[in-house]
Amino acid sequence: MNKPWKLLIVDDEEIALSNLERVMKKEGYQVVTANSGSAALPLIRDMSFDLLLTDLRMEKVNGMQLLGECRRIHPDAEVIMITSFATAESAVEAMKQGAFYYIAKPFRLNEVRKVVGEALEKIRLRRENRLLREQIETYQGKTRIITQNAVMQKQLDLVKQVAPTDCGILITGESGTGKELFARAVHLNSDRHDGPYVSVNCGAFSEELLANELFGHEKEAFTGAQSQKKGLIEAAGGGTLFLDEITETSPAMQVKLLRAIQEKEVLRIGATSPVKVDFRVIAATNRDIAELAKRGAFRQDLYFRLNVVTLRIPPLAQRKDDIPLLADHFLRLFAAQMNKPVTGISPEVRELLAAHDYPGNVRELKNLIERGVAVCNGATIETAHLPEELQELAPLGFAKENERLPTLEEQEMKYIRWVLQKVGGNHTAAAQQLGIDRSSLWRKLKKCRDTEGKG
Repeated sequence: MNKPWKLLIVDDEEIALSNLERVMKKEGYQVVTANSGSAALPLIRDMSFDLLLTDLRMEKVNGMQLLGECRRIHPDAEVIMITSFATAESAVEAMKQGAFYYIAKPFRLNEVRKVVGEALEKIRLRRENRLLREQIETYQGKTRIITQNAVMQKQLDLVKQVAPTDCGILITGESGTGKELFARAVHLNSDRHDGPYVSVNCGAFSEELLANELFGHEKEAFTGAQSQKKGLIEAAGGGTLFLDEITETSPAMQVKLLRAIQEKEVLRIGATSPVKVDFRVIAATNRDIAELAKRGAFRQDLYFRLNVVTLRIPPLAQRKDDIPLLADHFLRLFAAQMNKPVTGISPEVRELLAAHDYPGNVRELKNLIERGVAVCNGATIETAHLPEELQELAPLGFAKENERLPTLEEQEMKYIRWVLQKVGGNHTAAAQQLGIDRSSLWRKLKKCRDTEGKG
């Protein structure tokens, strides 16, 4: 659970201080107060906080001095100045020294709420981007996309080349291959890296909800719209908008997106004039978007607008040389998260992981390692810590000395029986799952029964 934002409020007017403290606590913030600049100085030096809300004119130690001390000790915190003696000169000076905003007294509490919320949102985005940089570091300088695969390396090289430009990027690949990780890598390697990164799964909303999420609405644009709402495209201003599963959008939505991308503007629901927005768009899909566009199932003009550069992410089954790297990475990650002393993966499990085809791609491997760490009681993930269906298909290269290895035919029958069990004994469904016809399945089962009868 995220910790509440921590605010330090400083004002030598008792009523103003009390009102600000009450309102900010009501917003869910953790609040510490000081009734003078002198009382605030030791707090600034000794405690951590996210935002300083301070009066400008105070005896002995004024708001500008507190601003300077805050910038020196807490460079990541934001500062909002409040004063009864607002002048253009003092406002300009406060902003020059690094204040986020300047509010004149008498202030409206709603105005303070809004400004505080915007300052904290700026901090959140800055920290999120910094965390992204930390998470996506190592093998490729700025980007931690864990790979030693040659095809993946070429895609990462392409990321470095196109990230500093503002061209549209289309990322294709199966579900679970890491398309969003590549989108974040583009953002972090671009000139927009200090701006917001906004991700939208287009397949997660109905058309009406997606329009409202992306474009926002005006007050009273429809029943229940009690206030104006900025959409996610506006929220991505100065940064990057990632549209995941873009092929799930309707033709009508595709028209709206094309206009927004071409004109760099959005028209909120219920508005009469558009709002200009400077954003970069990256789209992704797990479908053959080129074929969809060719058949008219996806707008060709939008496809060409998005597909200036294409990043093609191969499935994990085609980059099996990355499996050991990824498995070890996930092992360290989940062992630390669960505070468990799991430090290794047995040779049997490694062989099994290497042999698996991963229909769920990297996401599936991640889940397997997470499960292994969760149920492991020792230092090493063993075969018994994996799901039963994988245990039954475990590799046979670790048989004990003098133990007879099953034949390939016996292993095939073991697999066929497992599939039959999974489909409830339905021979038609089993044959489809195995990629053979019912006659072939019947012959294999009959041969097995005949062999077992002789034995």
